Amino acid sequence: MNAGAEVEDRLRELAPQVLAVLVRRSGDFDDCEDAVQEALLAAATQWPTEGVPGNPKGWLITVASRRLTERWRNESARRRRERTAAAQVPPGPELAPAVDDTLTLLLLCCHPSLKPVSQVALTLRAVGGLTTAEIARAFLIPEATVAQRISRAKQRIRSSGAEFRMPPPQERAERIGAVLHVLYLIFNEGYTASSGTALHRVELTSEAIRLTRQLHQQLPDDGEVAGLLALMLLTDARRPARTRPDGTLVPLAEQDRARWDAQAIAEGTALITEALASAPIGPYQLQAAIAAVHDEAARASDTDWVQILGLYELLRNMAPGPMVTLNRIVAVAMVQGPEAGLRQLDDAERDPALAGHHRLHAVRGHLLDLAGDRRAARTQYQLAARRTLSIPERRYLESRAARLTPPDEA
Repeated sequence: MNAGAEVEDRLRELAPQVLAVLVRRSGDFDDCEDAVQEALLAAATQWPTEGVPGNPKGWLITVASRRLTERWRNESARRRRERTAAAQVPPGPELAPAVDDTLTLLLLCCHPSLKPVSQVALTLRAVGGLTTAEIARAFLIPEATVAQRISRAKQRIRSSGAEFRMPPPQERAERIGAVLHVLYLIFNEGYTASSGTALHRVELTSEAIRLTRQLHQQLPDDGEVAGLLALMLLTDARRPARTRPDGTLVPLAEQDRARWDAQAIAEGTALITEALASAPIGPYQLQAAIAAVHDEAARASDTDWVQILGLYELLRNMAPGPMVTLNRIVAVAMVQGPEAGLRQLDDAERDPALAGHHRLHAVRGHLLDLAGDRRAARTQYQLAARRTLSIPERRYLESRAARLTPPDEA
């Protein structure tokens, strides 16, 4: 790893810690976040050539505090009187306390007054240390759109009167649930991009895993935090075998399992095994257990579909949703036969969230193919291909349809 990459990794690790220190002292998330971004930019420019300072966190806090002071000096005298005392505290050990406020910062970024898209953008900016441009590139949206979301999110947090502190115990579980949901969204967008030419956006999956790992370190006894980390590791372990050199998608059953990341599988399996044995069962743990069953099969034909179906039954009762429905139907087909899966798929299509969804057509095409109805399967694959915004998925679905095309129609 070159010096620039090492500095970038270090800055992303320190960014939420520095921001938390400033917000705890001043209570102004908006100004503090801007000041930290300026300090990070200064470090990214200076450190690769001048070297990382002996106390990098203290350096960032000092620079960010100066930027904050400059901002406040340019505002009204009333604001200067209110803020100067805190802003002029000389840098020292008290500015870099041993306590890590990253969890408090995550909870603030996932404040219930914000919509999920704003929570995602603010989390990546404030806790992940990504720039607005990096977030925009990752989600393939204009930088101005990301900037507006972040700006509005900070304004909403300010207007809501939210304080930089741990919520009371009765609210904490719900707020941590929102944090896990945001990290889950970030990972999923990175693992299967909803649009664009690339199937994966590694910068997002890597960031989601890094932040979830930090959260697990702070909440080691939380079964759902461990479950989410395990799910990410067990899923991301397959990424090396998920695409061909030309970028086309390789379905799970056809992947070269020798290319899966054995270390990530071992870590994820250990995490979910311990969580299931020591904590109340939750949806992320069930999804991780399903991923572990897939990853433990040496060949696709060795997959324990009966166990997977049982886990999906539990997941459906605990956290029903459109994708859970579709994935469970695939498991039904693998255990009871494709006809059984197709009957349940007809019932599932009554759900407005699934009607017309490209993945419903893709699953129907797969089950029709298993049932031997090649012509109908081809039609469903073609429908799915037209309705997905992901170019790799579209190419894969088109290839499945082409494979089912009779020679005289090719």
